[in-house]
Amino acid sequence: MPTPAASSIPAPAKTPCLRPVPAVSRAVAILRLLGRSPNPMGVKAIAESLGLVTSTCLHIVRVLVDEGLLKVDESTKRYSLGSGLLSLARNALQTNSFPSLAQPVLDRIAAQWNVTAIAAEVIDLDHMVVVALSKAHAPFRLHVDVGSRFPGLISATGRLMAAFSRTPWSRIEQRFGTLRWESPPHFADWRAEVELARVQRYSIDTGNYIAGVTLVAAPVFDTKGRLSHSLTAAGMSGHIDDDRAQALARELLREADALTRLALPD
Repeated sequence: MPTPAASSIPAPAKTPCLRPVPAVSRAVAILRLLGRSPNPMGVKAIAESLGLVTSTCLHIVRVLVDEGLLKVDESTKRYSLGSGLLSLARNALQTNSFPSLAQPVLDRIAAQWNVTAIAAEVIDLDHMVVVALSKAHAPFRLHVDVGSRFPGLISATGRLMAAFSRTPWSRIEQRFGTLRWESPPHFADWRAEVELARVQRYSIDTGNYIAGVTLVAAPVFDTKGRLSHSLTAAGMSGHIDDDRAQALARELLREADALTRLALPD
């Protein structure tokens, strides 16, 4: 079955109206904060970092400790991530075959092109998550790990998200205004690049997201023709001129198309 083109991608169903659940949002925020912190943190420090009432924060961390998602050093009363998260992560990996399918592809691209190769799950306009990567044997290393989260519209993958999400441009422009780039593109220029990505089915970011770094991305679609993942290659712009970037993009697109076909029914 052919890889889905932009015209064949159906418009997504309406997003359901979700009622906020503050306790859940706060618990997730605490887990993410401690995941970023190099050292365990006390309740007061956690509460101040997240703008929470200290007593509320204490109740939440105690529940997270009881569930094994956090652990506490009783001598210092400082909290860090617990081993219960490892079980959740392992279960997630076991039920998601994409990282294992993408890994040999990333290893091959990283070795052949001397780039950092990344597979990301594209969740929505606000979120994408790195699910697999292979780092180049070069002085340049991109600071990214499995589990790293980025805004859904940032960099080369973000252009693909805008191209294939069928989200109204008014909403995309609103989200675009919140993005942090080292060299921010003008929205009109970026939109033109998004439209080009819709036609080419790959995208190139040359120094916008990270100064001196070129990122090239190609889309992977799910069984319903929706953008689900991306394959991205990152390298120093001085080593990836326009011709090399285009050749790398075509290679990524071939690999992305192959992964898409694995997801499509016969």
